[in-house]
Amino acid sequence: MRIDRAWLGAALLMLPTFLVAMDTTALLLALPRLSADLGATGVQQLWISDGYGFLVAGMVITMGTLADRIGHRRLLVAGAAAFAVLSAVAAFAADPLTLIVARALLGVAGATLAPATLALITGMFRDERRRGKAIAIWAACQFTGGALGPVLAGFLLQHFWWGSIFLAAVPAMVLLVLAGPVLLPEFRGDRAGRLDPVSVGSSLAAVLLMVYGVKQLAIEDARAVPAAVLVVGAAIGVLFVRRQLRLETPLLDLRLLRNRPFTAVIVALVFAGIAMAGTGLLVTQYLQDVLGFSPFASAMLFAPMGLGVAAGTMTAPALARRTEPALAIAGGLAVSALGGLLLAAADGEHALPLVMTGITVLALGTGPLFALGTGLVVGSVPPERAGSAASMSETGNYLGGSLGFALLGAAAAAVYRSRTDGTSDSLAGAVAAARHLPADQSAELLHTARAAFTTALHATGVMAAAIFAGLAVLVLAMRPATRPALPDHAAVEDRSRSASPGRR
Repeated sequence: MRIDRAWLGAALLMLPTFLVAMDTTALLLALPRLSADLGATGVQQLWISDGYGFLVAGMVITMGTLADRIGHRRLLVAGAAAFAVLSAVAAFAADPLTLIVARALLGVAGATLAPATLALITGMFRDERRRGKAIAIWAACQFTGGALGPVLAGFLLQHFWWGSIFLAAVPAMVLLVLAGPVLLPEFRGDRAGRLDPVSVGSSLAAVLLMVYGVKQLAIEDARAVPAAVLVVGAAIGVLFVRRQLRLETPLLDLRLLRNRPFTAVIVALVFAGIAMAGTGLLVTQYLQDVLGFSPFASAMLFAPMGLGVAAGTMTAPALARRTEPALAIAGGLAVSALGGLLLAAADGEHALPLVMTGITVLALGTGPLFALGTGLVVGSVPPERAGSAASMSETGNYLGGSLGFALLGAAAAAVYRSRTDGTSDSLAGAVAAARHLPADQSAELLHTARAAFTTALHATGVMAAAIFAGLAVLVLAMRPATRPALPDHAAVEDRSRSASPGRR
């Protein structure tokens, strides 16, 4: 039986994608134990948990474009080697500062992975249908890994020390370093030009400041400083955009946004991230502080959200064969809106089934967006420029997730405070205060706080449903007038051969 070399290479790319996603979410469950062992303060715990995400978000644009310049395979292999070494350093960290630095550098290494793997998949699969299937599997691995991360953490923490969480990704990265040069082709542009240091610095500053600002807005009572940071980040972002539009070889090719379907997908990725992150934040708190499940049990119950996205991405290629991608994406977003409405109905004795059904349906509907939409983004450019396009979709995902915590989290907090007449700022605070009250007063406080939080969950479900419904309309309104023809593979091959001599 003949072995398809492209699929062997794709399988190699899926393994680290799956394990790195697991590694990212697994840390959340390990954080209490490692913080106790290392003596980390509250601020240090925040940097341990957020440092990785901050640096990935800040560096993904630069890494995506750098891959186009020096080669997607070369950067991926270098990033995987760095990720393996830094994971070992994090696993054996003896103090909080070492772990914080290791996590931040892991973020820089991690920023190479998503754009490079997506770009390589785009280059290896020239046929639209095969590429769509490969991207769907890639997205499914990412979301399945994220969903199963807490499960892996629970198993490892039960049998080993907290450092084993970081070591889980090392074998896959070592395999990628060894097999990558054999199984993966190289793609890079022959006229990419040099990196513009000003663009690199301004993109990093804009994304870091904006992500930090929206995260702090969601957790701090004093809003002036985070708001100022957010404004400064947005201002730097405007300057970055203006510079990219003037450069002949920009760090990020914003001219791609002239393509209406491309723009619709990028906007949808951002706002879908907002809706999913906001609902995820509320549901995990609801499972623990209203329904009373332990953190590990809550992680298990929340897993259907990630698994739902994975299932949706796997069905997306079949949908694309029966209808145009825009209709499949819009239909999926309409299903997600239904999931949000199910969350808005969760209450009483049927609360748990409705919550679990709601998050599963909501996540399932986003599958076509993440599979077909991502495929549209990276497939809209030649393979040697796919890294830059992939970085745009990844940046949209990170910004959407951060904005979701801030915007929907703030809206839910406002609903909660109004339902408690301003006597309680958060459900977690009410639960902590109840421990120090007499039994009757504790019961009354918890009843009021849980009822108020349930109302906040309902409001979040309605807001998520409205976002998804609006995105469905947007995707339909900005879809191409006719279904795009399959790419001319001969022309693609000609472009491929004209790339640099270092390509395989």
